[in-house]
Amino acid sequence: MKRLENKIAVITGGAQGIGKAAVKKFAQEGATVVIWDVNEEKANAAIKELKGISEKIEFQKVNVTSLVSVTDAVNKIVEKHKRIDILINNAGITRDASFLKMTEEQWKQVIDVNLTGVFNCTKAIAPIMVENKFGRIVNTSSVVGLYGNFGQTNYVASKSGIIGMTKVWARELGRKGINVNAVAPGFIATEMVDTVPEKIIEMLKEKTPLGKLGDPEDIANAYLFLVSDEAKYITGIVLSVDGGLVL
Repeated sequence: MKRLENKIAVITGGAQGIGKAAVKKFAQEGATVVIWDVNEEKANAAIKELKGISEKIEFQKVNVTSLVSVTDAVNKIVEKHKRIDILINNAGITRDASFLKMTEEQWKQVIDVNLTGVFNCTKAIAPIMVENKFGRIVNTSSVVGLYGNFGQTNYVASKSGIIGMTKVWARELGRKGINVNAVAPGFIATEMVDTVPEKIIEMLKEKTPLGKLGDPEDIANAYLFLVSDEAKYITGIVLSVDGGLVL
């Protein structure tokens, strides 16, 4: 039997990068996967690409910064599928600048998507999980959320905040049948890295004991493990998937 057979999973930011890899992985394992994203074109392209793997991939255009948008999407899923078993809070953006040059808008944009977005999605979905006495929530933090990074005050604040929320929710929701964990990716070869100069990429590889960037599938595998029965006694952890970068 596939590990996620008959499970209903929501993956935010599922149209590309790590999110898309997770959609593919979860679909392969038998889940009905609902992509939440603002990029309708990329989401539909992903569904078309993965059609040979599963017919159970859906898309909802959702703005995670809006609790109204999120709640409306949740209501439609529950109306159709009766429940939501898994939430992967994967959506995130960067607006990098050194602290002295960072604008209020850059700060707010990142906090709104990366932190408030995670709050909104979990706020809307957790009651459904409580009602069913079962749920698996995985929040995407980052290696920089643990150790900081130059020029990313906003991003680091959001990713550190995610770690704090994960631990609180693990305490509050555990007795209600819900496991809450976080994954802290290192430097992963996604579309976001395409804009980084080759010299910087080589420097990152040299800093990483495994000597390479991670693949989106490496993070998708971590998500899969944490929502599977193999991890049913794991909650409140931050799983670093970074090639040993922080050693």
